[in-house]
Amino acid sequence: MASSEEDGGAGNGSLEEKESGKAAAPRRRGSVTTAWLIFYNITMTAGWLVLAIAMVRFYMEKGTHKGLYKNIQKTLKFFQTFALLEIIHCAVVHTSMLVTGVQVSSRIFMVWFITHSVKQIQNEDSVILFLVVWTVTEITRYSFYTFNMLNHMPYFIKWARYNFFIILYPAGVIGELLTIYAALPYVKRSGMFSVRLPNKYNVSFDYYYFLLIVMASYIPLFPQLYFHMLRQRRKVLHGEVFVEKDD
Repeated sequence: MASSEEDGGAGNGSLEEKESGKAAAPRRRGSVTTAWLIFYNITMTAGWLVLAIAMVRFYMEKGTHKGLYKNIQKTLKFFQTFALLEIIHCAVVHTSMLVTGVQVSSRIFMVWFITHSVKQIQNEDSVILFLVVWTVTEITRYSFYTFNMLNHMPYFIKWARYNFFIILYPAGVIGELLTIYAALPYVKRSGMFSVRLPNKYNVSFDYYYFLLIVMASYIPLFPQLYFHMLRQRRKVLHGEVFVEKDD
């Protein structure tokens, strides 16, 4: 679920460290590793800020979002693909490689295998919706991680981290789903990425039905991730403690 306020994508600390803004029993890291992680988070914050400025400037000059994706796609693809490094970061931080891999790959899937591949949908309102959500989310997220590693957390950054998602998460999910839905007719008509029988491997794959499965997967995943973030918000901002009951 690409637009969520993910826990496992920053590559700078454990799940608890990231969500609380505190270094609770952190793993020891060398100075070079720490410097790299700080540099990475600053770079990603700056990259998404560049995207935000480019989007605002384009709209102010053109007065429309038509053509916006084409204008910013190179920058978007670079920084979103650059996030693959977060999977490698799992080797030095307390983060699930599986969770991080799924979260990063879902974003890359939306960029490369939906919006890039189906050019007819690039001017859809839903594309602009999830781009705006991603941009605000990532600026907030990476700046949160940067200040966390510097041991200096401005209250507004922490507040934004645990409040913006309440609106941004559902809005981003809607944008992504509507974008995939808009791509379905073009995918079905063109047969892109599909493998038909007969072939020498005796394997078939229908990308159209794969996208339907992807859309259906949002139904069980969205509530779990959303309510997890709500619990983290209550814990961090209001100091509530949640104790899991034994079965």
